[in-house]
Amino acid sequence: MKKFRFSSIVTLANSKMPVKLVAVILAASTLLSALLGIFRDRLLNSQYLDTYPTGIDAYTAAFTIPDFMFFILVSGALSVTFIPVFNQRLAGGNKKSAWELSSSVLNILALTTLLASILIVIFAEPLVRYIVGPGLDESSRSLAVAMMRIIAVNPFLFAISTVLTSIQQSIGRFVYYALAPVFYNIGIIIGIKYFANGINLFGWQIFEGGIMGVALGVALGAILQLIVSAVGLFGLGFNYEFKIYWQNLGFKKVLGLLPARSIDQGIDYINGIVEMNLASRMVAGTLRSYQQALSIHLMPISLIGVAISTAFFPKMTEDLAHDNEEGFLRSFRSALRMVIWIALPVSVVAFFGRGYVVSFIKNGGDSLISALLGALVISIFCRSIFHILVRAFYARQNTKTPLMVSIFAIGVNIALAIIFTFHFDMGAYGLAFAQSIGAVLEIIILTSVLILHYRNIFTSRFMSAILRMILSGFITSIVAYSMVKLFPLDITDQSFFLTFPKFLLIVVTSFAAYIVSCYLLNLREINPIVYYLKKILFRNVK
Repeated sequence: MKKFRFSSIVTLANSKMPVKLVAVILAASTLLSALLGIFRDRLLNSQYLDTYPTGIDAYTAAFTIPDFMFFILVSGALSVTFIPVFNQRLAGGNKKSAWELSSSVLNILALTTLLASILIVIFAEPLVRYIVGPGLDESSRSLAVAMMRIIAVNPFLFAISTVLTSIQQSIGRFVYYALAPVFYNIGIIIGIKYFANGINLFGWQIFEGGIMGVALGVALGAILQLIVSAVGLFGLGFNYEFKIYWQNLGFKKVLGLLPARSIDQGIDYINGIVEMNLASRMVAGTLRSYQQALSIHLMPISLIGVAISTAFFPKMTEDLAHDNEEGFLRSFRSALRMVIWIALPVSVVAFFGRGYVVSFIKNGGDSLISALLGALVISIFCRSIFHILVRAFYARQNTKTPLMVSIFAIGVNIALAIIFTFHFDMGAYGLAFAQSIGAVLEIIILTSVLILHYRNIFTSRFMSAILRMILSGFITSIVAYSMVKLFPLDITDQSFFLTFPKFLLIVVTSFAAYIVSCYLLNLREINPIVYYLKKILFRNVK
């Protein structure tokens, strides 16, 4: 009998996998993380949204600046600048330079985010008062300041874990990258369920609890995420040194590419800060409601756009590293087709079934969150496409074009948000409509630039497939609308076990209509599903 070895499990999880399996793993882990996020938000909203709206608004505002610092300094900026350069070193057989590059990036980002975390702790009070929560009352503002000082540790911990998982992505290992966010959500859930009730040690109460306990859970989640990310390095041969190799050409290149993408990320998040600022001036609970609608609409974007583009990105960069532009275009078209094919029915179901979706994060549902989600559905579809479009630029190490497009689109978004909320008095709905308009504008411009650069990027075969997908999506919308009318969300549906069966029936029927229509319209994306269905249904037939 073989002995159980932890190292063997780690090594197995770190084995290289086909790109389609990677996409499945990323989608599955994102789905698991999303489900945990739903459970987390359901606990929070049920406990605080109706009974303590000012407190949960303060908790929501406390995240804004730490998240902003992480996004502007690390996040997507790292993944799209570090991975292509790191891949070039590995493809050229220069492992020494690759590990010097990874150590340098890790060290400089750790030091930068540590400084940012310290500054957030020092200036938390004016940051809340003047930037993210000017509309909060004094008690809520004080609570937001205290929680922000706890959550301030996130940029530092996230920076390290992001570098570690980026190394793993570069080598084509995705398991621990996929698992890390799951453990982050687990930490927050521990905070809601246990820390919020107070912490006792040997009979002494060392922490009183309350919503501040949730902030402690956030810090715990960040620590757990870092641990999982570090475990993923085992067996990869990572040679870490506490040193910055300023003369490393790869490091110089990353530093040259990083500012444009960082500003791009930062500008994108500035839009969120402006929205939080505006929402804090509205009725208590609006800030949380709008943030919840945003979070729900981001789930399918992460599940579809981020997961698929992340899986295809290393292949696209590898094609270009070997001067295989035709291979790059094939990979890009395949990824874009897959994104559109999945995003269409998801967006349709999200729109017609939004009342059910919101009921999962708040018992009994919430009319404001539901209406805001309906206004954000266009953004779900467009933002999913956006992620693969920008990676077409990043694979070519072009970060300036997406930056300029984002500056313009987000400028329009912010202007519309202010006009809609103040001039037209649309409240939080104005914020949601501005978000969707900005998302549409962004993909139109990015697609136009790509067409100008690659005249043959969208073949007639590709365009024919997209038109057939749109037709299938229209058929699905009719079915989804009919199912929601047949099984409406009732006022008596006050628990998950009452609402989920009805929602599942709506989803299954709608997706079945989509699959059948795609099959009849001869879309190749349906072939794997048809194959496995035949295998399951006719496995005993010779």
